[in-house]
Amino acid sequence: MKLSVDPNIARAQTLPPEFYRSIHCFDESKEKVFARSWQLVGDTDQVKEPGWTTPVDLLPHYLAEPLLLTRDKKNDLHCLSNACTHRGNLVVDKPCKLNDLRCKYHGRRFSLDGQFLSMPEFKEVENFPTADDHLTPLPLFQMGKWLFTRLSTGADAQAFFKPMMDRIGWLPFDQFVFHPGLSRDYPVQANWALYCENFLEGFHIPFVHAGLNSVIDYSNYAVELHRYSSLQLGIAKDGELAFDLPASSPDYGKKIAGYYFWVFPNLMFNFYPWGLSINVVKPVSPSSCVVSFLSYVWNESFLRQGAGGDLHKVELEDEEVVQNVQKGIQSRFYRYGRYSATRETGTHHFHRLIAEFFETK
Repeated sequence: MKLSVDPNIARAQTLPPEFYRSIHCFDESKEKVFARSWQLVGDTDQVKEPGWTTPVDLLPHYLAEPLLLTRDKKNDLHCLSNACTHRGNLVVDKPCKLNDLRCKYHGRRFSLDGQFLSMPEFKEVENFPTADDHLTPLPLFQMGKWLFTRLSTGADAQAFFKPMMDRIGWLPFDQFVFHPGLSRDYPVQANWALYCENFLEGFHIPFVHAGLNSVIDYSNYAVELHRYSSLQLGIAKDGELAFDLPASSPDYGKKIAGYYFWVFPNLMFNFYPWGLSINVVKPVSPSSCVVSFLSYVWNESFLRQGAGGDLHKVELEDEEVVQNVQKGIQSRFYRYGRYSATRETGTHHFHRLIAEFFETK
């Protein structure tokens, strides 16, 4: 499908409803959007010491790419294909500590950086081994303790993540600890892009999130756009919880209740005084997705306070809206929408990027 969104938000129309309904657009997005963009694969705590390996199923209902995180004996991190180059068996099927990688099917061995080492009963095989017998290495980008990769060629990771690092790099990321009890998956009966669109504007906050609206100053809610990301700044009302910002912060002097970063196409990084909630939107079908909430706690004393005080309630409110939008765009009478030029710049930016990635060969 050819997509086009006018760069002038005052003239622009939203993406057509076919984008959210069509299995062809859903499948096309897999390679044109998701394979070309940076995806979260884990954090350094999963490969803390040399020899640690952790298998990753990247977007299991969509890309379904079996990957492997390793830390080799030189303490270097790697992201590799987890498909054995002999017959495709998973090389590692659970987190473990190893001296090298050995496929359990026929015994092919690899070093922790994916290089082929040995294979029984292959002495007679001609022109073996070749470069194709190594596990495919993937680019690996680290931001704080979080690790990202992409499956095909695309823009450098700095273009996606540098604005976020520049803004909140003062935070002690090494002190952020994953909290399984505050993390969960939410199945949502709506297209993945509808969920992202909802995240990318605060326009709906006074109408949908009464609790959140009571603690942030909606009149000063701000959106900043970057090449492949955006930031929404939630300003705390008087008396509500806010960051204690250092003088080195670009926002020093402001009462920031929450930093809401989005990285194209499906990653959300919500920083609160208690820590970080990462939301990963995982497509399942044209009309459904799963949203993984991953909580990293920095200061437990601030949990259940302020803008990040009840994320579960806010999520259920968002789900109700986006699921109703999914139903509404099935209408034969809905053709497209228009944008608020002041309140929906983030959604317009998102649509422009989707159209751009669809056009890129």
